[in-house]
Amino acid sequence: MKKAVFLDRDGVINEVLTNRVKFVNKPKELYFLPHVPEAIKKLNKYFDYIFVVTNQGGVGLGYMKETQLQKIHEHMIKELKKEGATIHEVVYCPHKPKSGCACRKPNSKLIVDLGEKYNINLTQSYMVGDTDTDIIAGKRAGTKGVFLGEKDPLADAVFPDLISAAVWIIKDATA
Repeated sequence: MKKAVFLDRDGVINEVLTNRVKFVNKPKELYFLPHVPEAIKKLNKYFDYIFVVTNQGGVGLGYMKETQLQKIHEHMIKELKKEGATIHEVVYCPHKPKSGCACRKPNSKLIVDLGEKYNINLTQSYMVGDTDTDIIAGKRAGTKGVFLGEKDPLADAVFPDLISAAVWIIKDATA
């Protein structure tokens, strides 16, 4: 079985709610957080797959069309690839918050489905996020949870950014 790292998008890979950008509704509004390509490149060396698992309620709320979201993700993958970093697949929940769907984090459907599709050992994998819902989704799927921010009692580890989380994840996975 394979191993993977599942990454939330907004607040983990790219800026959100900053001076430059509130929400990412167009490819040109996607700004990588510091050292993100480098962190993903490091993870690529030790893990079979790196996935992005993201709630994108802006689609369900009508702020953007699903085709626009797909263009953002294509742009993100292409820009990371230029830096030698590979995202194998991006999955998302397009539904409105509180819609009751099975795919919106904290539900684990998106992670579990990727696990089945790619033959991933979820107990040997990691979910990295910046909200409780990310950590809960990972835990429900069976992964370890890594929180980016100040503190999260549900997480296995907490770091200020993806690069420091990547170093720990690699160390933990190879211990």
